[in-house]
Amino acid sequence: MRIALAQINPTVADFQNNKEKILQFIDQAQQRKCEMVIFPECALFGYHPFDLLERSDLLRAEEKALKEIHKAVPKGMAVVLGLLTKNISKKGKPYFNSAAFLVKGQKPQYFHKQLLPTGDVFDEARFIEAGDLTKNVFSWNGKKFLLTICEDIWAWPDAKGHSIYTKNPLEKVKKQKLDLVINISASPYFLGKTKLREFYVKKTANHFKAPMVYVNVSGAQDEIIFDGGSFAVDKQGKKILSCLKFEEDINVLELETLSVWNKVTALSAEEELRRALVLGIKDFCNKTGLKKIHLGLSGGIDSAVVVALAVDALGPANVTGIALPGPFNSPQSLTLAEKLAKNLGISFLSVDITSMYQGAVKTLEKEMSLQGFGLVHENLQARLRGLTLMAYSNKENSLLLTTSNKSEYAAGYSTLYGDMCGGLAPLGDLTKEQVYMLAKLYNEQTEIIPEQIITRAPSAELRPDQKDQDSLPPYEDLDKSVVHLVEKSGVVKTATDKWLLPALLKTEFKRWQAPPILKVSSHSFGRGRRYPIAHRAKV
Repeated sequence: MRIALAQINPTVADFQNNKEKILQFIDQAQQRKCEMVIFPECALFGYHPFDLLERSDLLRAEEKALKEIHKAVPKGMAVVLGLLTKNISKKGKPYFNSAAFLVKGQKPQYFHKQLLPTGDVFDEARFIEAGDLTKNVFSWNGKKFLLTICEDIWAWPDAKGHSIYTKNPLEKVKKQKLDLVINISASPYFLGKTKLREFYVKKTANHFKAPMVYVNVSGAQDEIIFDGGSFAVDKQGKKILSCLKFEEDINVLELETLSVWNKVTALSAEEELRRALVLGIKDFCNKTGLKKIHLGLSGGIDSAVVVALAVDALGPANVTGIALPGPFNSPQSLTLAEKLAKNLGISFLSVDITSMYQGAVKTLEKEMSLQGFGLVHENLQARLRGLTLMAYSNKENSLLLTTSNKSEYAAGYSTLYGDMCGGLAPLGDLTKEQVYMLAKLYNEQTEIIPEQIITRAPSAELRPDQKDQDSLPPYEDLDKSVVHLVEKSGVVKTATDKWLLPALLKTEFKRWQAPPILKVSSHSFGRGRRYPIAHRAKV
């Protein structure tokens, strides 16, 4: 039996285009003489719709699209397709996270996901009822299959013997001869996620003594990035097939011989990260209908990396860099920003905020008795830059990218309604070290980012001779504390941990108002982190 793994990029609630994409991949599978084609979790609805599920009309639209797909399935082919279905029993939650098994001329079979994730960015149990994996075994063309959906295979104890689940539903599935275990997933990306998936797939294949395919979504939805990377293993858990990462792909497995069509080379960690962020920016624009991007080009490392990513996502013709020199900017900053824009071939503007700043200070001195230079003056500049960038957004219908990184967000080293303005934060889940890592990656072939941008000391340039390290611990120490306290939820150990924790707790209100942050770590700021603002937790 020849089986196709169809790794697609659906858009939430875009049933017409999702249907057409599914039919195109079914056609590709047919051209490859496949008898079965397997699509990812929620391939028809898109993942995850969250509170769009309050709209029952969307389920009706999905049902209509499913009927049209079923009607078009070629004779002799079976389709496994992830979707959401109504819970007609009227007991429990209103929907199931399901897979439909479609064969021409036969009534669809439905199989439901049992383990519903509620941690990090997920909250499936809000609308989804748990299924029963013991009912997910089916036969077709003389072969027997077990169908699982994403989290269903993640209850095995990890390498340290821990599991977030008290019971593993796979252990209740009757031991029997299976020809293939199927897992369809919408598994978000973070660095190191591939090894985790391989671990749980291997455990599942070993348990059932059967080969297994893992078919994952590729694409981005809001802040979540799905990297694809679908794969297959033999019954020992050895990987025998891999799909491309961060793009749509189709690959073919011969079930009897376990031979495959295409081989895929692994990516470096740096290249994975770059491709993830480019995909996140690209899909955020494509799925919201925005075609242009702009950002403040400061001559610093963060904005340099963001603009390079933006060009990879939408092309130089759709990207604009805007320099915003003020009273304390070094002339070198403007020169470097202009050089970078030229290297990338993007549009470049320079808007001097000095006169706006002087006018605002004069007004505040008169109306609020503002005296002396201080934080008010620094934040005024940042907010005037934000005002200017948002004005350009209104004028050009362009998406403003925010350039703050995770270490700055953690420390609260950012200005609300200033440098935090924007619709998307591509670097908001990257430490400063990772930002430098990407800059060096961009310069591997030739100098795209001027070397002086990489080597000069970071500065917000809001007061004379300002440097980031005047207000923050050294970035190499701060980065480690951010990973330890935020990503790993560790306890305070180092002097930098002791400095960061109160700053982290005190500035939560800023992060609640930050733009969506592209998630590339196991624990990012944003939807998956639910810290209260008002509390008295001890520091």
